[in-house]
Amino acid sequence: MNEKRNASVFDLNGIPKMSQTLPLALQHVVAMIVGCVTPAIIVEGVTGASWEDQIILIQAALLISAVATLIQVFPVHKYCGSGLPVIMGASFAYIPMLISLGSRFDLPTIFGAQLVGGAVAILVGVFYKKINALFPPIVTGTVVFTIGLSLYPTAVNYMAGGTGAADFGSPLNWAIALFTLGVVLFCNHFTKGITKMASILIGMACGYVLALVLGKVSFAPVAEAGWFQITTPLHFGIKFELTSIISMTIMCIVGSVEAIGDFTSTAGGGLDREATENEMCGGIIGNGIACILGGLFGGIPTATFSQNVGIVIMTKVVNRFVIGTAAVIILLAGFIPKFASLLTTIPSCVLGGATVSVFAMIAMTGIKLIVKEELTARTISIVGLSVAVGIGVIQAPGCLGLFPDWVRTIFGESAVVMSSIMSIALNLILPREEAEAEEMVYEAERV
Repeated sequence: MNEKRNASVFDLNGIPKMSQTLPLALQHVVAMIVGCVTPAIIVEGVTGASWEDQIILIQAALLISAVATLIQVFPVHKYCGSGLPVIMGASFAYIPMLISLGSRFDLPTIFGAQLVGGAVAILVGVFYKKINALFPPIVTGTVVFTIGLSLYPTAVNYMAGGTGAADFGSPLNWAIALFTLGVVLFCNHFTKGITKMASILIGMACGYVLALVLGKVSFAPVAEAGWFQITTPLHFGIKFELTSIISMTIMCIVGSVEAIGDFTSTAGGGLDREATENEMCGGIIGNGIACILGGLFGGIPTATFSQNVGIVIMTKVVNRFVIGTAAVIILLAGFIPKFASLLTTIPSCVLGGATVSVFAMIAMTGIKLIVKEELTARTISIVGLSVAVGIGVIQAPGCLGLFPDWVRTIFGESAVVMSSIMSIALNLILPREEAEAEEMVYEAERV
């Protein structure tokens, strides 16, 4: 029992000393907190949510992220949760689609689609070994790259002050945004340790102070908010709309496959072994369940946070109790409306200056996945055509104008959907080069 109570932070199981646990847990919270609430802030701006609903969206993002992390770290049986030391948070990958659905429909439609998408993610977890071959690095890399590219306009609009703002595009907004970005880059490339890990948080804090000095911050929402509030189920309601469900389903499949990469990185970099089949299946199923809970409570779909995976790989601190403590801290923050309301006071230009670097990293992560495979004529065609069609359709408004409304909603509103379908189809259709085909046959025989 004493060994269990005084376990090493480098052991997966056991309870380390609280003097070690708390600072290591806070490090994870600091690294993920801004990224966790930013998607909720972006979605609330698109949907025109009321001030009260804005706070609930942020609270729900924190609550669902905490619950999703606890499910992953402490799995229920062996089929719900990976058991790996990962931090879950609201996913940036869903933002392009959520912006599209939020501007076209409303929050209840988003959460209705999310319920179905979560159920599909569970099925992906159950049958992941059979469908994993559909998503080699060339496909997942292309999709992730498209996600990053499609997020750039969102970041730039925020840097300019937020679409619809009276001072949109003003030099002051751009000055604050570029200052914030400069601090992020300095901390990320010229410092080490916690300062490097928390570069986005520090950059946003510095940008926030500058905006405060320049009179662009109002604390009225914080004064009106309470100290404690529990998010009630179905606060936003639920609507089911077929085209939204199809779009969300595709994204949940893509998100599930993307999670496989983070589970693999965590097991390999932190535990020096490959992730097991049960860990993969349980992890995807757990994320699907978290997605369903998010649909019920108003939380955006979650994903493994790569920055926290990076912390685990760099520090080798894999203890599940440390990660669980971080989840509890996030959970407590989700019950405090004043904390959520404080986050709503962040000016759009500060948010844009901080997140543009995140979106850039997403795009570059996609490129890293792509170059895992040799750039042959075949792979170049898959990437080039998939990105061209995905990005091209949303950059050419009205190009599907004479198609039925359901076609425009599914295929014309999100670059990720078109890119995903194109990359999967081309990967299946285009013939492999002889050496590559022989290698695929050898791998299939070995398995």
